[in-house]
Amino acid sequence: MLPLITILNRCHHFRGFVYQHACFSSDHKSIEIAVRPRKGSTAVCSRCHQPAPGYDQLAERRYEFIPFWGFLVFLLYALRRVECRRCEAVVVEEGPWGNGKHQLTNAYMLFLARWARRLSWKETAEAFHSSWDKVCDAVEHVVTFGLEHRTLGQIDAIGVDEIQYAKGHKYLTLVYQIALGITRLLWVGKERTIESFQGFFTTIGGEITSKIAFVCSDMWEPYLKVIREKCSEALHILDRFHIVAKMNKALDEVRAGESRRMASEGRTPLLKKSRWLLLKREENLKTEQRFRLRDLLRYNLRTVRAYLLKEAFQQLWDYTSPAWAGSSSMSGAGKRCVRASNP
Repeated sequence: MLPLITILNRCHHFRGFVYQHACFSSDHKSIEIAVRPRKGSTAVCSRCHQPAPGYDQLAERRYEFIPFWGFLVFLLYALRRVECRRCEAVVVEEGPWGNGKHQLTNAYMLFLARWARRLSWKETAEAFHSSWDKVCDAVEHVVTFGLEHRTLGQIDAIGVDEIQYAKGHKYLTLVYQIALGITRLLWVGKERTIESFQGFFTTIGGEITSKIAFVCSDMWEPYLKVIREKCSEALHILDRFHIVAKMNKALDEVRAGESRRMASEGRTPLLKKSRWLLLKREENLKTEQRFRLRDLLRYNLRTVRAYLLKEAFQQLWDYTSPAWAGSSSMSGAGKRCVRASNP
């Protein structure tokens, strides 16, 4: 097992400690590596992180390490207690391979957390003969460490969205930093309420909030209200999907209302079974649908005017100049919107 000790000293060398020996466990299903303090080394207090004189020694503990060649690996070490004069207490020494009472080493938790980004937690646990709870603890440990040591810096642009994580309308609010060359998750909050989203701005503080120049979001009303309150000077960019969805909803309401009115007046049901003709993009229509839509557009109906308004608005996404978009597409669409709303 000498090569294994050599590998560990190269990859995971802990100052003040020595890998004593390595051997198989009694059932030959795992590898056990004994660790001892280096001669002359002083234990470190786990509270103040300063050297302190020894007091006594605890029973040997097992710390799960990164698996080797399909074998589980455990570090065996009997922690010392120190009598720390700074803390005025007898405390357990600091083990550089672990954190507190975690049975997993820091290296193994980082290993599991990285794989948990590629696989599901269940698949990660099965692949490395671990458990779902251990993967969960590893991810929580790594995320907590990252939050405690991250530097926010200047944030110019953020994006906010929600994600459903369980049945029954259970949502999380996610806030990302979106900038050229960097996209990172800044904050996660439970639910998609005003109070939840306000928690993000409370976390980053007023100074960073005041420097946000761009905000991208969907049209969920609680988000819009908080953005108006906290980032009133920022350019608010609405999600294209939700804008189109709102327009389609408005068009469908116009069609349904006009269809009911025509039926009550005893007129020919021109709009019967026309919903998807009007809501689909023209390039997605079948040949027979194209002919039927062409015939429908010949009539002077509010639904037709609303449909033409929706199609004209699609030109907005092709503009690269804000000035041209405002003067051409939006102003024309606005005038047609007024005409479409009046019979």
